[in-house]
Amino acid sequence: MTPTEVKRLLEHCTNQKHLSILQLLYGCGLRVSEVVALKIEDIDSDAMRILIRDPKGKKDRVVPLPRLLLHNLRLYYRAYRPKKFLFEGQTGGVYSVKSIQNFIKKYASNAQLTKRVFPHMLRHSYATHQLENGVNIRYVQTLLGHKSIKTTELYTHVAEISKGNILSPLDQL
Repeated sequence: MTPTEVKRLLEHCTNQKHLSILQLLYGCGLRVSEVVALKIEDIDSDAMRILIRDPKGKKDRVVPLPRLLLHNLRLYYRAYRPKKFLFEGQTGGVYSVKSIQNFIKKYASNAQLTKRVFPHMLRHSYATHQLENGVNIRYVQTLLGHKSIKTTELYTHVAEISKGNILSPLDQL
């Protein structure tokens, strides 16, 4: 997705929980399985980071917490008051991946996006946009939790940039 398409998708999201999930998928490059597994204590607002526990590669990692996402997570938390998982279903417990797939499809349609949009596409867009913004491929590899640089290289070629200058593409919308 282009940054403009991502922005349109986010602008057509009318639900605070859904918006927070979309922003995690795109703003942090998370897998949908990582989003639904997040617990409240995984969000460190003081250090502006998120702990991703037991991801696909089985190696915990930390990703930066975009300021816009923190703001929306606070609004979400006040409205929903989750107990254990950051995002819980209507009867508690882990939020449904299928629900995420469904609301993304709905918002993509509302935004009149012509391509089929799914959760992992937001992760791909995050990686691509980071690389296009000059973020070092090794840093993107770490953020995505890829064991092999070859997996990350599928996105594009990159130029060097210092880690201190890296912003989430969400904060650049």
